[in-house]
Parts: sequence; C-alpha cells; structure tokens
Amino acid sequence: MQQLVMLVMIIVVFYFFMIRPQMKKQKELKKFRESIAAGQKVITIGGIHGKILEVNDSTVLISSEGNKLRIEKSAIASSSEDQLMA
Repeated sequence: MQQLVMLVMIIVVFYFFMIRPQMKKQKELKKFRESIAAGQKVITIGGIHGKILEVNDSTVLISSEGNKLRIEKSAIASSSEDQLMA
C-alpha cells in the first residue's frame, strides 16, 4: 500500500513541476501567435529579427534589413518587445 501511495505522490509532483508548466507555456505561445499583427517586431526561431508587413492564415511576411521573407506563424518565437523587457 505504501508503494502505491508513493507512486501516486511521484506522479502528482511530476505533473505539477513538469507537465503543467509546459502546457501553460504552449498555450501562451499559441495565443501570442494568433494575436500577431502587421507592424509588430518579432524574432523567429532561426534568430531573424524583423517587422511584420502582412499576416495571412498560416504565414506572415516580414521585412528584415530590406529583405522580405514569408515564414510560417509557427516559426515566430517571440516579440522583440518581450526580449527588451526580459
């Protein structure tokens, strides 16, 4: 019986310290990607800094140092305003 209780306790601790924070982080990232708009400065997962020119369903057009790139929304890591605050 004690082994079963300890196993359940380990699972509960694992959930609250590992799984739950990761799910919360993924939810916030999804919300951020859905709320991006033209004119916002972003950083991609590849490290490209740019300004959003156009937003489509699953892609965005960004301008970086005179170059225009069309990338997937899932490739946007964060807003550069978020990086300045951190």
